Amino acid sequence: MRFGILGPLDVRTEDGTPLDAGGPRPRALLTLLLLDAGRTVPHERLTDGLYGDEPPVGAANALQSQISRLRRRLGPHAEIEAAPTGYRLAVSPDTVDAHRFERLVREGSTALAGGDHRAAAAVLREALALWRGPALADLPGAPAERTRLEELRLGALQERAEADLAIGAGSDLVPELRALLAAHPLSERLYELLMRALHAAGRPAEALTVYEQARRTLADELGADPSPGLSALHQELLRGTGPSRAARVPTQLTGFVGRAPELARIHDLLTAPGTRLVTLTGPGGAGKTRLATEAVRRRPDVHFVELAPLTDGSAVPYAVLTALGVRDGFRGPAVDAMERLLAALEDRELLLVLDNCEHLVEDAAHLAALVLAACPGVRVLATGREALGITGEVLCPVPPLPPEHAERLFLDRARAVRPGFEGHARVADVCAALDGLPLAIELAAARLRTLTPDELADRLDDRFRLLSRGDRTKAPRHRTLRAVVEWSWDLLDDEERELARRLSVFCGGATLEAVEAVCDVPFPEDLMASLAEKSFLEVAEGRYRMLETIRAFTAEHLDRAGERERLRDAHAAYYLRLAEQAEPYLRSGEQLPWLALLTAEHGNLEAALRHLVSTAPGDALRLMADLSWFRRLRGPHGEQVPVARALLAAVGDEPPGQLAEEYALCVMNTITGRGDDPAEPERIARVSTVMRTLDEPLRRPSTMVLWALAGGPLLSADTEVRAVQVGDDPWAARCWTSASPTRRCSRVVPPPRRPPSPAP
Repeated sequence: MRFGILGPLDVRTEDGTPLDAGGPRPRALLTLLLLDAGRTVPHERLTDGLYGDEPPVGAANALQSQISRLRRRLGPHAEIEAAPTGYRLAVSPDTVDAHRFERLVREGSTALAGGDHRAAAAVLREALALWRGPALADLPGAPAERTRLEELRLGALQERAEADLAIGAGSDLVPELRALLAAHPLSERLYELLMRALHAAGRPAEALTVYEQARRTLADELGADPSPGLSALHQELLRGTGPSRAARVPTQLTGFVGRAPELARIHDLLTAPGTRLVTLTGPGGAGKTRLATEAVRRRPDVHFVELAPLTDGSAVPYAVLTALGVRDGFRGPAVDAMERLLAALEDRELLLVLDNCEHLVEDAAHLAALVLAACPGVRVLATGREALGITGEVLCPVPPLPPEHAERLFLDRARAVRPGFEGHARVADVCAALDGLPLAIELAAARLRTLTPDELADRLDDRFRLLSRGDRTKAPRHRTLRAVVEWSWDLLDDEERELARRLSVFCGGATLEAVEAVCDVPFPEDLMASLAEKSFLEVAEGRYRMLETIRAFTAEHLDRAGERERLRDAHAAYYLRLAEQAEPYLRSGEQLPWLALLTAEHGNLEAALRHLVSTAPGDALRLMADLSWFRRLRGPHGEQVPVARALLAAVGDEPPGQLAEEYALCVMNTITGRGDDPAEPERIARVSTVMRTLDEPLRRPSTMVLWALAGGPLLSADTEVRAVQVGDDPWAARCWTSASPTRRCSRVVPPPRRPPSPAP
């Protein structure tokens, strides 16, 4: 069935046959049900709508009687369902012209905001054609709902007029707009549209007369002057220039990939009643501007303000005024511009997008705070590498793309320069090496014009030179990967830069304790928080991490400062101490938190070991020995073989003094057990010799288990050797009797005897 309530009630069957709904009461009842088609309407609302302030005695029975009559009228075409709290008309909302009208208006507004003026005009015409007269003509007791629908209709008429003007069809609008102004003489938007339509029809003198009419009417009726926007249009017509257009959302030339969770969060925040300022934060190249553009492109009345070209904070109000289409009078001080801006926004409902605020963050924050306080209909969506830091701000972090979406983005951009490209095994490696940063991925994909995927992946160690060609139309700071990071670097103060370059020595992040010890910065909490707020660091579960792209950039500055070797030495010393501290806990009831700590520090421990292999082989032996049991518990078998062999080559064929046990563990770590290395039997024999010559208890009782698992001969039958190696350690004694080449070492680790304590 089809139902019409935008005019006299009209009910028709599927074949178009009209259906009589009955007298005034059934018609009013059906209208009430149609306003909430498909939803339950409470008894109280139906009673109020039918009888107003004077319901009859037994109103519930009277309502039930009216429902029964209406059911008979509608017959099998539409069912009225009873619910505990009310009644529901079981039809689709789209069968009701009012609901269809609202849907089409939303679609038209979206098309208009996105710049598709022809589509907007067509959809809005379809919506307006649904009206056949005054809304809710058969429901006299619903003035609020009638007013709401009439206001929606007026808004749709204005948006359709704006779309027609944009496509050059504005000259035919003059009679309609004059009639609307007669009914709504205080609508400045109608005056503006009529002035623009007259200008488009070649009647500029009449357009100026309309402005004078608006000025007099507003002064007489409201005691007010025309708004800055209407005044700006008047000035442009006086100068003989065409009406200016407000800054709409930039049109994109490439497809948008991923970010569904972020888009959903932004939508929810921008529609939440109590949220008026949302800031997208993230590192350079994360795609904040593109995400903001995608999030708002379907919203009505969006004004996009690009702050990146500005170098003076006092120009921020002027940039916003320009985006609003208010262009005259920019001669006074900044305070005058701010006053004009607040006046232009005071009575408007719109979304202001402040893009790239980071270099003018204080000025952008000041403007946003004033606008939000003075203009209740305005919402602000800001983007930047740090938050604006004002009350009421809600942050929406923009992280790097997850692997799946990063690879999709690479493939999409790669096909633009290499048609037919269907992917490659190393695409995932490229995206991971570039931290999932959209800008870096797009720059890398563009290099497939001249490089193969293998060549691209192999050259990413020099990523800043490789990714040095970008879109010529972009701002210089977005053309290359180096420029993106350098822009953020230049915004740091001297103390932040010093700490940032020293943090590059860490691999995979660090705790505050490690930063304080390695970087020689006492109480680094505030500086670390500042770097995190400026998107130079990521923070998660007490660890601070740099994206590899940022780390590569700051490492260059560490080299230039001449601090690289000193910091690497301090880094290796700290993680050697940490491994020594952790080793005995891996054989205790506190095993689990220490396993978690060493797992989190895996990258740093590996970096420390590689550094010590080349600078202090003795310390490298100690570190490898202290990590051997951890590797057996958590690490993939064989991961340690290359570095163990390099360390063995650096140490030589004989164990250094006092490090025989550590030397034996290093040799064990070179053994894969696959049988494909002809030198392994000799190394196994070497370990056996070293193990038999030990004349004191093992410092690491797990050495015996590892030796058995590496394929060494069991020594348990040798009572004297056993007594020396086991000593009085109960864990070692138990391991001695349990260890064999076929048993898993994890079988002999006792469970925690009490809840694990937090890792240090």
